[in-house]
Amino acid sequence: MRSDRGAVSVLAVALVVLGLALALGAGRLGAALAARGRAETAADAAALAAADSLALGRGEQSAAEAARVTAEANGGALVSCQCVGAAAEVVVEVRATVAAGVRGSARARARAEVRDECRLTPEGCARPGPGARSW
Repeated sequence: MRSDRGAVSVLAVALVVLGLALALGAGRLGAALAARGRAETAADAAALAAADSLALGRGEQSAAEAARVTAEANGGALVSCQCVGAAAEVVVEVRATVAAGVRGSARARARAEVRDECRLTPEGCARPGPGARSW
């Protein structure tokens, strides 16, 4: 007759391995979500900096430079900046380590626009226009 001794040990080892795999996957997912959040923050800040430069009449080159500097200050790299008229749309990339020795990147896009009544006269911006969010 065969003994069942040790069968529980094999099952316990399998459960430990499964638990480690799930923990590693959760860690990688958390790192990826954190990188995405940093990319979104950097893109929002860069778009606002570019729109601010446009609102002050400094031109498209100055707006793109403001976006680049702001993206870098927030841990990202400016991939593209379309600063035309009163609107700035940027794409920012953030590099991150998602697991031991595994590097990845996250990209985010943001857009900021200056309303005509807000150009050089902030008093005209007291009330948000239709569809605008105020904080």
